[in-house]
This record gives sequence, structure tokens and C-alpha cells, in this order.
Amino acid sequence: MDVNIYDKLVNRETKLAVIGLGYVGLPIALEFARKIDVIGFDINEKRVEMMKNNIDPSNELEASDFEGCNIEFTANIDDLKEATFFIVAVPTPIDSGKMPDLKPLIGASTTVGKALKKGDYVVYESTVYPGCTEEDCIPVLEEVSGLKFMDDFKVGYSPERINPGDKVHTLASIVKVSSGCDDFSAEEIAKTYELVVEAGVHRAASIKVAEAAKIIENTQRDVNIALINELSIIFNRLGINTYDVLNAAGTKWNFLNFRPGLVGGHCIGVDPYYLTHKAKQLGYHAKIINSGRYVNDSMGFYVGKQTVKKMIAHGKNPMESKVLILGATFKEDVSDIRNSKIVDVIQELQSFACTVHVVDPHADSEELFEEYGFSLTETPTNDYDAVIVAVNHKEYVSLTEADFAKMLTGDNGIVVDLKGIYKDKIKTIDYWSL
Repeated sequence: MDVNIYDKLVNRETKLAVIGLGYVGLPIALEFARKIDVIGFDINEKRVEMMKNNIDPSNELEASDFEGCNIEFTANIDDLKEATFFIVAVPTPIDSGKMPDLKPLIGASTTVGKALKKGDYVVYESTVYPGCTEEDCIPVLEEVSGLKFMDDFKVGYSPERINPGDKVHTLASIVKVSSGCDDFSAEEIAKTYELVVEAGVHRAASIKVAEAAKIIENTQRDVNIALINELSIIFNRLGINTYDVLNAAGTKWNFLNFRPGLVGGHCIGVDPYYLTHKAKQLGYHAKIINSGRYVNDSMGFYVGKQTVKKMIAHGKNPMESKVLILGATFKEDVSDIRNSKIVDVIQELQSFACTVHVVDPHADSEELFEEYGFSLTETPTNDYDAVIVAVNHKEYVSLTEADFAKMLTGDNGIVVDLKGIYKDKIKTIDYWSL
């Protein structure tokens, strides 16, 4: 069963469908829709209606990005039957026990299975452990569709590399890794992606290789950041500033320029658990990866505790203290709150009975309350004992020492700067950074 699906797509004899229109799926769908006919599918009807009106629910794209696109947005599974090339781009989170949660992926596979026909292609972009596509997804496609893998339909894997909030490293400008279940499908899938990826497509040796390549990208970053976070704890005890050390060490040409901080989000803070889960199934306990995860997962509590210790050193009673946190999203200049580690800082402060207020110009207060149980403070006061700059949104980067002085009570307030962006700006207020 070798169908020249690339030619059919280019000649508009068939359509490409993207399942899952979040921060990954929507940009992919729109890029393809400038070249071929596309169906954009999402189970959330409210989001679909927003996209029909040229609104990106993830707040990543402008209305102008929807212009010139031949795309049909839908929440109706029947509409998917017009497509023969399916791209699955749904989240792959972890559960409360830090185990892979494949429910969105299996749900998307079930959806595609209902529309699958002989000759169709299915390509997964969701980050998974090596083997997941073949071991977990393909059996669902077969069961729901009644078709046989390889004989009736082909499957590939092409990991997403979209960086939320990054306007430079976009889908078109980042080399795409792709793979197929055999040589023919691998080439058809690669050629299809080359329609929209100007930087080119790397053809991985197999689906498992492509899966592994993606998951180690974020695992490598996680381990490196964990090392710097651990160093920042040591340097704090030595009484030296981590950023001063990193700036000095960074003068060597091959020093890796990682910075300390909270590691949340739906990629770096999640993906390593998929790899360690698979390793455990294979009888191997991943030592370095798990150690890195432990360090990074504990940093929110560390920040909270250090802030309380600073306040006590100033003669403040934590039970009577107020703390303002600037930023609640998982990274700067995005609205995404998934797996935000700010909640760990809040919980640690509240365990000492501190009053905590949180502000963020990008986050949605209702979404935060639904996910984490706290809301944004609409009108911050000017009597805080400590201010924690947790996320370096563009709105905060230009803040001055005078701005912080207005937020703090008296002359013994504390500024906690997790990203070190005010290191040389604050001279008189007690200042601490990772």
C-alpha cells in the first residue's frame, strides 16, 4: 500500500487534518493551510468558535496569521473523513503521581480511528517515550478503524519543536525531524513537512529514534538546569551571587550558558518523566535524570523558604507578613499556566501563614483558580514585606528600585529576583536571587 499522498495533498485532491489546536497544533495547521487544504479539529467547541473568528485561544498568534489560509475549523469528527493525512498534536501531561498520562493521546487516536480509511497517513507530534507510537497508538487506530497497520494505513512521528512566546524560532525556521513506518512513508511524510519548513527536514532512522530525539532535547535541558540550580544553592551558602559566578565562567568558549530558575511548563518539567517511566519498564532506574527532576521540582519550595528566612532575619513575623509575587505563568511573555511552579512558592509561603498576593498581566485569573486554587490580585497594595519577581515578563524587566520601594512597606523590605534581572539595579533594598 504505497500511496503518493504528497502529490494528492499538493494537487488539492485530498486534505490534511490537524487534531489538537493548541500552541503546537494551530501554527502547524495555519502554515499548511497556506499551501494545501486543511481541517483543524479540536474537541473544545468554544476554542473552535474562537478560531473561526481568527482568535488564537493560546494568545500566541495574531488575527493576521489566519489570513490567506484555506482551513476549516471543526469539532465534528465526521468532518475529518474528508482528510487522508492526519497530524496529532495533543498534550502529553503527567498525572499526580508523575506518571505519563496518555488519555489525550489515546482519545485523539480514537478520534482519528473513526475517520481512518485505506491509504491514509497518521503522524504524531506529541512528545512521548520511545515506542509509544507503535505500542500504544497504532493498536487503537487498528481497533477503532478495523484496518490493518502497514497493509491499510501508514504511521509516522515528527516531534514538535515550537517554543511558546518565541517569535524567532518558528515552525518554518526550525529543522523538523520526521520519520515513517517504512522508507516510502518516511519520504512522503518528510516531503509533506518540507512544504512548510523552510529550514529543512531531518529524516530520522525510525519512529523510535524520532521519539527519543525529542524527549532527550528537553531531558538534557532539565539536567543542565538542575545542575545550575544545585550550584545556586551551594553558592547561596557561600554568600556569593550565582549570576556573578556564571558570568565569570561564561568567558570560557565552551561553557554551557544555563541559568537557575523554576522549571515548569508542559515540556522540560514533564518530558523526563516519560523517559524515566520507559526506562523503569525496561528494568533500569535512571539516576541522573531522576536526580535532576528532584532538584528542579524542589526549587519552588526552596525559594519560598529562603524568602521566609530573609523576612525573619529582618525581624518580621511570617504570620503577619505579606508577599507579592510578580508572574504566575510557566515562562515569560506567555499566557500558559500549565505545570507552573509558582504554585510551589505560594504553598511554601502559605505553610508559614504568610499572606500571598499574585499578579500577572498574561495569566487568566479564573484559569489559575480552576487549576491551582488561587486567583490573581486585582489591586495590589503598597505594604508588602517581600516582592518575588518569579517570571521576567516584559512588563517587569524595566522596573526600577524606586518601583519596588513603592511596593514594599517601610525600609526593610526584600526583593527576590529569580532570574537575576535586577542584580545591578537594586542597591539599597535587601536583594536576593537564585
